[in-house]
Amino acid sequence: MNDDDKIPFTDHLEELRKRLIRSFIAVGIGFAVSYGFKEKLFEILIHPLISVMPVDSKMIFTGLPEAFFTYLKVAFLSGLMAASPVIIVEFWMFVSPGLYKKEKSLLIPIITLSSIFFLGGALFGYFIVFPYGFKFFLGFANENIQALPSMREYLSFASKMLLAFGLVFELPLVITSMARLGIVTVDFLKKNRKYALLLFFTGSAILTPPDVVTQIMMALPLMLLYEISILGARIFGKKKPEEEPPEPAAEAQE
Repeated sequence: MNDDDKIPFTDHLEELRKRLIRSFIAVGIGFAVSYGFKEKLFEILIHPLISVMPVDSKMIFTGLPEAFFTYLKVAFLSGLMAASPVIIVEFWMFVSPGLYKKEKSLLIPIITLSSIFFLGGALFGYFIVFPYGFKFFLGFANENIQALPSMREYLSFASKMLLAFGLVFELPLVITSMARLGIVTVDFLKKNRKYALLLFFTGSAILTPPDVVTQIMMALPLMLLYEISILGARIFGKKKPEEEPPEPAAEAQE
């Protein structure tokens, strides 16, 4: 491309502004629609906790505006997720003019797989980890101690945990991409498997509450995802250049 064909920087800023405005509008519409179902959305979010709590147990709010702001946050998070396809498309439309054809062909699968892995991690945390983790925490209640979880504390805890599980499930995609770029190799991943195991348990201890059950339930999927990453690196990793065959030996002179 010649210098005369380059798009001025101000045009890039104008294009970015348009994309951001459209994304904000999509989030705003998603928020407005979600707020109409705020109670139902929060009910779905707290279902793993309510299902393991004693019969007739209820959540509480300790401050007068707590319920209102909790519902606002739930509606915003729901609106953000609902608008995520629009945000992804706007991002793609903004960066695509500066990519080569080969890069364009890789970007869409990467974005799609990234969304699938993130959603899979969040669903794993919601349906598998939450029930067992909450049951463990509620096991400390007795006739003298009663669990009274508040709306604000639960939303903060649940959102952080779902985000953590969503991010850690991106591991196969990240490692496979690194292998594709030649940053890591299959042999390197196999050789450092024991260090990865230690890192998984350490990271799980940091990201999850201080109980062994939840830590193990995050570390075990990470171990499985690591093995999937090795498989992905083997299939999609950067191939080593084939060695040229040796030149045939000169015929022995008589």
